[in-house]
Amino acid sequence: MRLLVPGRSGLPVLTDLDTAALFTAYAAPRAPWVRCNMVTSLDGAATGTDGRSGSINSDADHVVFDVLRALSHVVVVGAGTIRSEGYPPLSVADPLVDLRRQHGLPDELPLVAVSNRGDVPPTLHGSRDGRVLLAVPASAPGLAGARRELGADHVLVCGDDELDVAALVATLHERGWSQVLTEGGPRLLGSFLAAGQLDELCFTISPRVVGGEHPRPVGTGGTPADLDVELLVEEDGTLMGRWVVRR
Repeated sequence: MRLLVPGRSGLPVLTDLDTAALFTAYAAPRAPWVRCNMVTSLDGAATGTDGRSGSINSDADHVVFDVLRALSHVVVVGAGTIRSEGYPPLSVADPLVDLRRQHGLPDELPLVAVSNRGDVPPTLHGSRDGRVLLAVPASAPGLAGARRELGADHVLVCGDDELDVAALVATLHERGWSQVLTEGGPRLLGSFLAAGQLDELCFTISPRVVGGEHPRPVGTGGTPADLDVELLVEEDGTLMGRWVVRR
C-alpha cells in the first residue's frame, strides 16, 4: 500500500505502509474525534449490484477498514445497514489488538445500532454483555422491547421524536468513548453532517463502475460541507483517504 499524500503523518511520500504505519497514518489528531468510513464506486454508488457495500470493497479497503475499527472506542451503524450487511457483534482482529493497546484503547469494541423505531437487528439478538447497544428516540415503538432484549443500560435514548445525533455523540463521550467511528449507511452519515457532528470522512474509491440506481454515500438528509484532504493511500487501483471537515 503506497502513501501518496502523507498529511501530518510524518511519513515520507511513497512509503510502503505496513499495519503499524497505517495506525500512524490514520491516528486521530485529538480526542474527542468523530469519523465516518464509507466506500463508493467510480460512478458514485455506495453499494454494488447486490445492494451491499461489501460487493464494492477490495482487499486493500478491508485492511484500512480493520485499522479504523481498531483505532476506535465504538462503532455506530444504522440498523438498516446492519440488517443489509449482516453485522454481528464486533471484535478486533487478533493481529491488531497489541497495536490497539499501544494507543490506549481497550480490547472490547462496542457496536451501537441506530434505530428510530427501536428494532434490534436480528444478527444482534441476545447480546446483553455490553458489546451491542441501541440508540433510539424516546418515541421509538420498540423501546420497551429493546430494553428487554439488550438490557436497559444498553439502550441509549437520544432525542424525542427522532434520534438526536448530537445527543448520541455526547452520550458516547460521557461513557469515555472519545474516538467514535460510524460506518453509515448514507442516511446516518447525512444525519451526522447535518448535525455538525462529523470531524472526518474516511473514503474509499473503488476502481469499478456499477451502473443502475444505487444510493450515494451521503443520504438526502446531509447538508453541504467543505473538506480538506489529509491523507491518500493506494493499492491495486483502490484509492483510500482521509478528508477533514472544515470548521
